[in-house]
Amino acid sequence: MEKFGKSQSVSRTEDHRFLTGKGQYVDDIAPDGALFAFVFRSPVAHGDITELDVADARASAGVKAVITAEDLRAAGIVAGMDAAVLENQDGTKAAAPRRPLLAEDRVRFLGEAVAVVIAETLAQASDAAELIGFDYQELDTHLALQEGGPLIHEEAPLNRAFDWCAGDQLATSKAFDKAAHHIRLSIADNRIIACSLEPRGCFAEWKDGRLHLCVNGQGVWGTKSRLAKILNLPDAEIRVTNPDVGGGFGMKAMDYPETFICAHAARQLGRPVRWMSERSEAMVSDNSGRDLVSIGELAFDVDHKIIGYWVSTLCNLGAYNSQYAQPIQTELFAKVLTGPYDIPTAFLSVKGIYTNTTQVDAFRGAGRPEAIYVLERVMDRAARALKIDGWELRRKNFIAPDAFPYQTVTGALYDVGDFSNVLTSAEQAADRRGFSVRKSNSQAKGRLRGLGLCYYIESILGDPSETAKVLFQSDGTVEILVGTQSNGQGHETAFAQFLADQTGIPAHLIKVIQGDSDRIAKGGGTGGSRSATAQNNATLAAVTTMIEAFSNYLADKSGVEPHEITFDDEQFRVAGSNLTPTMLELAKMARMDGHDDLLSHQATAKLNAQSFPNGAHVAEVEVDPDTGQVELISYVVVDDFGHMLNPMLVEGQVHGGVTQGVGQALCEHVVYDPDGQLLTGSLMDYALPRARDVPFFQFKTQPLPSTANVLGIKGCGEAGTVGALAAVANAVQDALWDQGVTQADMPFTPLRIWTLLNTHDLAAE
Repeated sequence: MEKFGKSQSVSRTEDHRFLTGKGQYVDDIAPDGALFAFVFRSPVAHGDITELDVADARASAGVKAVITAEDLRAAGIVAGMDAAVLENQDGTKAAAPRRPLLAEDRVRFLGEAVAVVIAETLAQASDAAELIGFDYQELDTHLALQEGGPLIHEEAPLNRAFDWCAGDQLATSKAFDKAAHHIRLSIADNRIIACSLEPRGCFAEWKDGRLHLCVNGQGVWGTKSRLAKILNLPDAEIRVTNPDVGGGFGMKAMDYPETFICAHAARQLGRPVRWMSERSEAMVSDNSGRDLVSIGELAFDVDHKIIGYWVSTLCNLGAYNSQYAQPIQTELFAKVLTGPYDIPTAFLSVKGIYTNTTQVDAFRGAGRPEAIYVLERVMDRAARALKIDGWELRRKNFIAPDAFPYQTVTGALYDVGDFSNVLTSAEQAADRRGFSVRKSNSQAKGRLRGLGLCYYIESILGDPSETAKVLFQSDGTVEILVGTQSNGQGHETAFAQFLADQTGIPAHLIKVIQGDSDRIAKGGGTGGSRSATAQNNATLAAVTTMIEAFSNYLADKSGVEPHEITFDDEQFRVAGSNLTPTMLELAKMARMDGHDDLLSHQATAKLNAQSFPNGAHVAEVEVDPDTGQVELISYVVVDDFGHMLNPMLVEGQVHGGVTQGVGQALCEHVVYDPDGQLLTGSLMDYALPRARDVPFFQFKTQPLPSTANVLGIKGCGEAGTVGALAAVANAVQDALWDQGVTQADMPFTPLRIWTLLNTHDLAAE
């Protein structure tokens, strides 16, 4: 059996279903006769509830229930939302204020769920919500990303959720004391909204005494566990499914109150209940991404080698701890704190701040784009301050190829890398030599041109264990049950392709089954770029068991020893015989012989270590100084993803990730007014990138197979975003530098750029 797949760019089989309108999304498959839920949300960002009168709403036509926090308490539902909690620098636990499913006595952000109306139709539910009597004593808001201000939670004095650190503070201080050069830069990473094509939604139904919750999430097993806890149900009475999901990007990886409310309502009313978010609702209730300010400091010796790195960060958590919020800008940020550089000592200090805004949690990359953004902005600034070439400064400080495996100062173990080789490839692909001519041509037109580089590395995250189950069906097809969950990445194609490659079973006969807690007992879902590596590692283990089982069966049937049976990825062969059955043929024979045990094979496998994709992003921009408009002229990516199972799918993931990074860099930005009202609450006000905002990407690879897994894979799902932020930002900064603008923060909107050019506002200096 070959160790690796054949790396073919197979077209996505699921696309035919999606493009012909046959996708099975949660709102498409809700049960007939399901009741509709409508969420009544807080119209203010901070206030004490003085009145919540739902009598008229309950009496409204078609209404079956109006659920409040009081109703939940009466039903014995008292648990709040789950959230991971850190340990502070001093060893105490970080703040963990209770986040109720529905607001209790106080609302803390615009859009917080206060009550849920359940009615026969959505219109009836919406109309009834208009009848809810809601009054409040408005309180001052805390919106600034700083300690202090009006108190949001008694458990968090100064609105500080945590004070966390990683690295060696003393050693890093000593490094700075003896440094020949000290570079310091303040860097803002703006808040964004995920804006998945399909908003959040779910339906719940009770059948035969069991709860079935269907939710468009990124995995089913965590949700199942939390349903059991919140609704006081045994695990055996719960089934959770994920249907087709129209994008998640980390935002759908965590649970939200609506999930549990719909499940409770369905149990209470004895009828299915469905809920689907509207876009405006999503803008105020979906967890946001990013939103942090960091000060990055680099210490260099006389030879321009980095001897120390210090990062101090304030990160916005919103009004409550979301499910994974506290670890994002701390533990996950630290995974790649020092990037691809050989930095002997570093220290990361992070304070989490509560504000009267929507919660902030994982968004594509979850901490790693933020970390690389800080580091690569500071590296760019260092090159200018030291008056040396930024590309050569990076080369000088890269971890050498012979230094791998390399353990960083924060404990990450990089398996392999050849960063200089990747950078050289990017330099050639971007035609760096020709940039000066292109810059002169832009100047002749009255335009400013800039070239930006980011060298990133990211860490693959998530559960290292995964399970695969292969079932041979009587009609000659094969099902593979997986523990991951596709949100549009092409898993159905990739997983079928890999199983086909390892077994010889035609891919069109393989059906990928995902997102069903009844059919597979445990899985890690999607997130952290883990899916291809973890799932195919489990599939490989399952294939190994299949080959062994079928070999033993064929040996017994042929009257030979098992070692006389071989398999070449397509056919079994019996020594001294012309028998060459395929795996499908053997499954058919086994079925006829009554060997049903050979029709089902399952294996769980655990990755030995994490892999670390890396690469160089080169952005080239042109700025119109009269209007402030930034045009992204070209974009080159050279990645090291190790072995790629399907290069076309990989490139698609890179395109999507880069575009989301470009969106944040050029146009996306969440804005609240002083009262906490969202000013960017629609797609008329919140600017997503369009096709015209990005050029055709140049995508190349310089693969160095990972040694952390037998497949040699390095995940690719988030890498595009990890590299894009700093590449675009450094390009814009390069274009503006000669105009006296020495600091520019995202998003680089026309107004911001025009203002910088015309006021020389040196923000964040």
